Amino acid sequence: MAKRDYYEILGIDKNASITEIKKAYRKLAMKFHPDKNKDDKAAEEKFKEASEAYEVLSDSDKKQKYDQYGHAGLEGAFGGHGFTWDNFTHAGDFSDIFGSGGLGSIFEHLFGGSFGMGRSPRSNNRGEDLQISLSLTLEEIARSVEKKIKISVKDTCDKCNGSGSSDGQVQTCNQCHGSGQVRQLTRSLFGQMQTIVTCPSCNGEGKIIKNKCPKCSGDGRILKTKTISISIPAGVAEGQYIRLRGQGNRGKRGAQSGDILVLIREKEHNIFERDGSHLMCEYPISFSQAALGSELRVPTLTGNVKMKVPAGTQSGKIFRLRSQGLPHTNSSYHGDLYIKVRVITPTRLNSEEKDLLNKLSRFDLDKKLNPEKSFFEKLKGYFV
Repeated sequence: MAKRDYYEILGIDKNASITEIKKAYRKLAMKFHPDKNKDDKAAEEKFKEASEAYEVLSDSDKKQKYDQYGHAGLEGAFGGHGFTWDNFTHAGDFSDIFGSGGLGSIFEHLFGGSFGMGRSPRSNNRGEDLQISLSLTLEEIARSVEKKIKISVKDTCDKCNGSGSSDGQVQTCNQCHGSGQVRQLTRSLFGQMQTIVTCPSCNGEGKIIKNKCPKCSGDGRILKTKTISISIPAGVAEGQYIRLRGQGNRGKRGAQSGDILVLIREKEHNIFERDGSHLMCEYPISFSQAALGSELRVPTLTGNVKMKVPAGTQSGKIFRLRSQGLPHTNSSYHGDLYIKVRVITPTRLNSEEKDLLNKLSRFDLDKKLNPEKSFFEKLKGYFV
């Protein structure tokens, strides 16, 4: 089943502030609170749905990806199995959203145990995703190309081998015992609540480094420049992106690396305009070519091809060249090329050209006086 729009779920528009997002979520969470809807699976699902929407829209990075790419932009943001409550990062926000209370008991009711206690320390979180833009010409888009670019990423520190410690000594945090989280008791209208917050001693890492590595300052990562290869399939379009899995920033302490999102940009072409897989361009022709007909050699992305212009062609006439456009991604289908001919009026004439046009002008008058005689019969004698 397709997922519903997160803004629709919370009943807000895309320009809603974080305060409005929290207010909308609070209203729905209170309405579908499991303690108020005993054994109501529908209410429970709506509560989960609203919480997932809040998790995305209250996070500026996830919200930006969702606004630009929809649900597809969050691929990987919640791991390979989609959103789960291990992904929920706003347990500490509940006192702000619900006043003096928390929602620890709700998550205990829904998922068993205390919410968040099954989560791994922050040090096991994957590295950050990176986004880069790649500009392509239409000629490159028309075929598969391989691009190599240099990019700076956070990679394992070679001095401390990613441990963050100058002497290799890393201690388990005494306050959270390595979990990266601690329990916190609060009072609310539902009674005493238990929530889970980031451990203040280790900042969610689960470990304490006393002697930090001087090269990486205890992060375990340093900036490195590397060259990456990007395979671009034919037919990509402006605004699409390619995901390079595992090539983003390295996670702390050897955790999984993030991804690189390659955003496709199109360079403006000096001849062609693009409309999906179709291409369009204007081609100038002379009055004699339009009147008598001619065979032109018109440009395509792969070279010039022949195109016949019949006699009597009017300026603005559009000709269609099948399969001379762009390919569809991962398909053998090609779009078409549309050529719009434009008859050019000469601005500088020599004496011979002026003489010919004067004769044509007299023929035009003669045609009105003698309509039985064909204009083109008269005209052809002067262009043979």
